[in-house]
Amino acid sequence: MEEKASNLATVWRLSVSLACQSWYTCVVAGQCVVQRLGLVPYPQAWQIQEQIAEQIGGGERPPTLLLLEHPHVYTFGRGGDAKNLLWDETELARRGVSVLWVDRGGDVTYHGPGQLVGYPLLPLAPGGIYSQMDRTGNPGQMRLPQADYVGYIRKLEQALILALRRLGVACDRIPGLTGVWVQPDAHPHFQGHPSHSSQLPAKIAAIGVKVDARGVSRHGFALNVVMDMSYWQGIIGCGLKDYPVTSLAELCTPPPRMEQVMDEVVAAFGEVFGYEMLNESTRL
Repeated sequence: MEEKASNLATVWRLSVSLACQSWYTCVVAGQCVVQRLGLVPYPQAWQIQEQIAEQIGGGERPPTLLLLEHPHVYTFGRGGDAKNLLWDETELARRGVSVLWVDRGGDVTYHGPGQLVGYPLLPLAPGGIYSQMDRTGNPGQMRLPQADYVGYIRKLEQALILALRRLGVACDRIPGLTGVWVQPDAHPHFQGHPSHSSQLPAKIAAIGVKVDARGVSRHGFALNVVMDMSYWQGIIGCGLKDYPVTSLAELCTPPPRMEQVMDEVVAAFGEVFGYEMLNESTRL
């Protein structure tokens, strides 16, 4: 217990060089702390997100980007459908996959070693929440404007597209679908890969987020780098039947190293969101 508490305390600490005294100072300075955590079980990473987001919402910490990998896990979002889990309990146990229902948006996705997961914990709007006034002039329901939520997702896609293009992958958005996609004719390796008989575009990065009552984002994106793609056979990813999934390993020869991918993602994230990215390497 003491060792776990110590690990969490290590993840939550700030670099002395930040010296930020308030949320306002951090936003004006445009700084975002980056922590590279290595392989972290999903429940532990979820707890870390909750703690850091609370600190950001309370003005105790600057915006933070967590980069990590997870052991094998299928996660269902708030819009998830259990029918999209295709493996039974026996196969799940044989393959060492856990199943969790979480509070992000979207349906089911897969996380596993070799996939880069990013959790941006950001204050998305000045003042966080705002109050709608009811007809009597009293505060109504507190919420974040929908435009900010959608615009945030589009920015995440933009950052990932920028990073992937710098890694040599032709990719883009698809109207009406969330995430980052590769067209079947974009890469020779992609066209000839046995897992891609479909002529539909393939998803290389998934996005599922939550914005809390104070306007702080949680959850984020998952980018397939070099991973065992057979685990995608256990689900209908994001509830999109017949749409294939791909990875950098299937598109690039040789595939980039995880550290290189993280570097490109951090650089692109800073450019798109307007942050100075401050690396703080911390592994659990």
